Amino acid sequence: MSNPQLYRTVFENERVRVLEYTDAPGDTTVEHHHPDSVMITLSSFRRRLSGHGDHVDVEIPAGVARWLPAQDHSGTNIGDTGTHTLFVELKEPAPAEPGGPEPLGPTDS
Repeated sequence: MSNPQLYRTVFENERVRVLEYTDAPGDTTVEHHHPDSVMITLSSFRRRLSGHGDHVDVEIPAGVARWLPAQDHSGTNIGDTGTHTLFVELKEPAPAEPGGPEPLGPTDS
């Protein structure tokens, strides 16, 4: 696992892996991969996600669940609070969709 100082596996079986992520303001991850996942925020946070030569800033409140399509990215905590979130990563491959890479960051759907 990349960024082991920030991610911790809390559960894993043949179908899913659940990761806990924590960081502090200014912390940065190296580029890494997420399969299709559900992200559950345990704290509010602001991050800059970078990948594919682009970046997006996201601000997400505590207590929400968001879909995170499969993607490669790096991230930086650009806020003034730490990040605490859970990722439920799906191990089953997604159906093939035409149209290129998914956008960076989480979505509401």
